[in-house]
Amino acid sequence: MVIRNKTRLVVRGYRQEEGIDFEESFYLVTRMEAIRIFLAYAAHKGFTVYQMDVKTAFLHGSLKEDMYVRQPEGFIDADHPRHVYKLKKELYGLKQVPRAWYDELSTFLLQNEFSKGTIDPTLFTRRFDDDILV
Repeated sequence: MVIRNKTRLVVRGYRQEEGIDFEESFYLVTRMEAIRIFLAYAAHKGFTVYQMDVKTAFLHGSLKEDMYVRQPEGFIDADHPRHVYKLKKELYGLKQVPRAWYDELSTFLLQNEFSKGTIDPTLFTRRFDDDILV
């Protein structure tokens, strides 16, 4: 029997103040109309639809602001108990994490010849001859 314990370090984002701790916060969600149109078009053309998930996506964004956190309870450095950590990457709980992930993904897709939707900024497309990658 194998027992695996997992843990996740989470920041107390509820204590962050916009304009002080971060510039902008938002959750970008694909419009339901865009999903319906896409699925209807795929069904009409007989396309095979695949989906994917980026594991720990929110941890891949880059911080725009300097962010410092206290040492987590149970992991306090005995020699430096009052020191704080400067984050190099996003952590769960930060209010700016969704925006940072969207910016990271959007930049990657645009650099790889995708086009961003004008009506729905979460919709990216790329044409390959007779194929469309959405």
